[in-house]
Amino acid sequence: MRYDAIVLGLGGMGSAVAAHAARRGMRVLGLERFGPAHDRGASHGRTRIIRQAYFESPDYVPLARRAYALWDALETRTETVLRARTGGIFVGRPEMPVVAGTLASAQRWQLAHEVYDARELCRRFPALTPRADEIGVYEAVAGALFPEAGVHAHLAVAAADGAELRFGVQATGWDAGEHGVRVTLADGTRLEAERLALCAGPWFARIAPDLGIPLRIERNVQFWFAPRERAAVSPERLPIWCVERAGARMFYGFPDFGDGAKVAHHGSGVDADPDALVRTVRADEIAFAHAALSSFVPAAAGSFVRADPCMYALTPDERFVIGTHPRQPRVAVAGGFSGHGYKFAPVVGEIVAALLANDDPGVTIDLFAPGRFTLSS
Repeated sequence: MRYDAIVLGLGGMGSAVAAHAARRGMRVLGLERFGPAHDRGASHGRTRIIRQAYFESPDYVPLARRAYALWDALETRTETVLRARTGGIFVGRPEMPVVAGTLASAQRWQLAHEVYDARELCRRFPALTPRADEIGVYEAVAGALFPEAGVHAHLAVAAADGAELRFGVQATGWDAGEHGVRVTLADGTRLEAERLALCAGPWFARIAPDLGIPLRIERNVQFWFAPRERAAVSPERLPIWCVERAGARMFYGFPDFGDGAKVAHHGSGVDADPDALVRTVRADEIAFAHAALSSFVPAAAGSFVRADPCMYALTPDERFVIGTHPRQPRVAVAGGFSGHGYKFAPVVGEIVAALLANDDPGVTIDLFAPGRFTLSS
């Protein structure tokens, strides 16, 4: 059988691509080397932050807004809870990027937000202990996504709309020409399609080496602790939060959704091999995370529960890679999500599906051009 599109990788992004391509009526084959909603890559760990006032750049806000609409539609169709509406607070001194960037996006796009000084932060959210010179930008529409549930939901609608999904299947190579694409599997099988989407997460640079993207894979660990005061850090009383302080990595966390309060640092500087990720978590790593949590949400910082490593696939500019392969017009790519991409999964799926259909994605994606690194070198 010749497919309209093959999707390599069915994690956070690939599952969404398969769903949106199938919804367009395309004959879709999705290939995944692991199982559905696996914990080998980046789209796992129970929770991910979703927000609209995007401190990285105001340019992401239109995509974030579209992602919200698509998450809500996916929730409705699958009758599954995919996000929690907790609100979000972004804390630091006024000049810190997490604060200044959040405000810049909110002001440019006229997003609803509030600014609190340290005293007001403590009054509104008694579990928080900001420093006296810190402020917080509050966004009511921010909250938490449940990534495993999101992947399962996208896979479910993809299958319902006719996509063929295969798991435990590893692709070893692909080639594209004037008349189509061909994917080779580890067992020697060759599969043919009109078009191909590369959504391989931490393996993205390996499956598309000709793009020349200097992708760095980084090991990052998520930690859960048993709250000292469970009621104080419930989703009804504690928003998701991000804190940035001079000379330190930003850290962020979530209320207790039933398996402990979660905290993690945004970035570690520790390189990783996606085929040999170190999954054992050291005592000093746990202590470092516990100290960060204690410094801002002491009510959450009880005994250690568990830790779960994941991987960031970092581009040099930490912007995504989304678009048509610059030398292979039948190939669309989505990778390099740099530790802040999962919230955009449904809109990335919509964009890449449009590219697979040789259609206008309807949004400007020049910011994420796949050829920007090789063309500038």
